[in-house]
Amino acid sequence: MDRHHRTPARALRQRLVVPALLLLTAGPVRPAAAQQFSTADSIVESGIRRGIYPGAVLVVGRRDGLLHAHGFGHLTWGPSTPVPSPDSTRWDLASLTKVVATTGAVMRLVEQGRVDLDAPVRHYLPRFDGADRDQVTVRLLLEHRSGLPSYVPFFKQTAVRDTGIALLYHTPLRHPPGVVTEYSDLNFLLLGLLVEVVSGVPLDQFAEREVLLPAGMAHTGFRPGLAQRDHTAPTGRWHGRPVCCVVNDQNAALFGGVAGHAGLFATAQDLARFAQLWLGLGSLSGRVVFQASTVRDFLKPAGDWLLGWERANPDHHLDSAFGQLLSDQAYGHTGWTGTLLWIDPGRDLFMVFLTNRSYDPRVPDSIRALRGVRGALADAAVRAAAGP
Repeated sequence: MDRHHRTPARALRQRLVVPALLLLTAGPVRPAAAQQFSTADSIVESGIRRGIYPGAVLVVGRRDGLLHAHGFGHLTWGPSTPVPSPDSTRWDLASLTKVVATTGAVMRLVEQGRVDLDAPVRHYLPRFDGADRDQVTVRLLLEHRSGLPSYVPFFKQTAVRDTGIALLYHTPLRHPPGVVTEYSDLNFLLLGLLVEVVSGVPLDQFAEREVLLPAGMAHTGFRPGLAQRDHTAPTGRWHGRPVCCVVNDQNAALFGGVAGHAGLFATAQDLARFAQLWLGLGSLSGRVVFQASTVRDFLKPAGDWLLGWERANPDHHLDSAFGQLLSDQAYGHTGWTGTLLWIDPGRDLFMVFLTNRSYDPRVPDSIRALRGVRGALADAAVRAAAGP
């Protein structure tokens, strides 16, 4: 196909009728006029026209219901492939795994009294010791203040999971613990292992049992089967064919597709439920999933970060993926494949924006181009939610 092909604008957006399942799980869609979100929709469409991503879904809502749910474009650049659906299309969440599966699993272990946030990591993972590693606590991992480097391509050094774990344990710190904030996949690789060791079961099983199913997130999990191929957005190409149902992150693949920093797949509908859970301080549809005190503890600021979450502070990022209009209470996370979730308790508002930016983008530096789309979209969503 011509790499400069553009789908006609009228074919980019499909108004989706939200099925009964979505109404039951994420709350009713409020009767806001479609025109109210037309600017937000146009911004999403502009990303497709520019070749940043072939498809996307957008969901905007409040604690007690949805305001907007749309699918855009197609799962690939081929116009014969399906239009993404907010309630049935699964996306490789990339680093949203950190806040959905891993942070949620740690929260549960804290509530159960099995993990102390201020205990050294080596208390749970004895092989993570020596030098300044002994001073790294569970809290510092969650705050990205452990001193570990941002990224190490372990998959280039080994094809064996156990060897990758050994390399992780012995990675030298770049900074003294607690001094410098540096976002790091390694922090959450360690947290995923910690959950596995403390719980006695793999991360995917513990997260499903203790976080995902209690939150009603039935379409979220690691390692989707090939039976889900038609409902999963591909994230890359191999010998000209779309690749889906396999985690895009190569370190996560080394860890068997289940890792603390990446590997989770989910629908926008399920992420809407997760956002509503946080807006409800741990309660959803009258059911307590986490204690409110636990949620509040995880939302205490530590510089630019909460526990697991990034603070959406526009003063620090002029081209922030969170835009410029969120309140000072807002927080969220992004993912390499083109995913975004932000939650704003001050406005009783959340936004889920999922794309497969990593699938054959038609523009250079697509991650930077996507950042601009996300920031403009966040501001448009805030304005639309405020009403005329």
